[in-house]
Amino acid sequence: MGGEGLTQEVCRLRSLYPLLLAVPLAFYFELAHANPLLVFLFSSLAIIPLAGLMGKSTEEVAIHAGPRVGGLLNATFGNAAELIITLFALREGLVDLVKASIVGSILGNLLLVLGFAAFLGGLRHKTLPFNPCLAQLNTSLLFMVVTSLVVPAVFSHGGALDGRESLILSLVAALVLLASYLASLLFSFHTHRSLFHTSHHLIEEPEWSLPKALGVLVVSVILVVAMSDFLVRAVEPAMASLGVSEAFLGIIFVPIIGNAAEHSTAVLVALKGRMDLSLEIAIGSSTQIALLITPILVLAGLLFGRPMDLVFNPLELTVLILGVLMVNFVIRDGDTNYLEGLLLLFTFAVMAVAFYLV
Repeated sequence: MGGEGLTQEVCRLRSLYPLLLAVPLAFYFELAHANPLLVFLFSSLAIIPLAGLMGKSTEEVAIHAGPRVGGLLNATFGNAAELIITLFALREGLVDLVKASIVGSILGNLLLVLGFAAFLGGLRHKTLPFNPCLAQLNTSLLFMVVTSLVVPAVFSHGGALDGRESLILSLVAALVLLASYLASLLFSFHTHRSLFHTSHHLIEEPEWSLPKALGVLVVSVILVVAMSDFLVRAVEPAMASLGVSEAFLGIIFVPIIGNAAEHSTAVLVALKGRMDLSLEIAIGSSTQIALLITPILVLAGLLFGRPMDLVFNPLELTVLILGVLMVNFVIRDGDTNYLEGLLLLFTFAVMAVAFYLV
């Protein structure tokens, strides 16, 4: 991406800076033992710019590290903010919230982010072509994910497995997902990288020095950890005050907060006609949540003494399957347009209202 892309990326990040005022306010309300709803609100707002700074600093470190290491850094740390939030939720025993956030993250990226990118980009460009190899790899991975999540649920809900056996099967499925993630990295970054000629970087020239990038990364990670701790401890009283369910928070709210900065980048590059990169951000983020973050959470649950299986409820599985099928139909022909983007948004809206009413 040239000078224009660099300028737009910097402007996008700077537009989030006013939200950094929420960081000291979140600390103040937490230390003052104020209304948990205020703590929940301001810690949520604070995570948005902090996640943006994490992404920006990771991107800068990746540029300094070179294309191979840089691609691996971006692929590994692309959803760090959401991982931190869900780890704190898991530690507090909010297993249903964590499961819902996994489904919500996948759906949010597939339907909401890709939908906005295709819709707004399609209003400016009649068609938005993209690399079919990238699309086919990611959709194949997503169908494998659906299989890995459906099998434990079907056997568990059908009564074929008890709780201990479901946990064992979930652990095996988590290890398979992790192995698939590592294999996909090897495939796309090494053995078949010529097929994936899109840039893995949002900018090609570093704007920050390496010490500055590392410093911002460390500070932003520390602050995201603190804000995530505040948010999770305030989530149950906040749910009571707002009158929303754990499923709605997990599927709609947490994924949007954790990935807001990344979402804006996907829309920005689609407006420039770079649907390849937008697709990589949106669908690539979904596959990373499913293949990397989910296994980490399963393993972390064992370490925390909060075992988490992969037995999702029928409602979550249904919307996940429909979301993956919908995206597969949209991207199978190698291009998209504003109408297909609008259909993705409508699909997400129906699902969001359904979980709000549950």
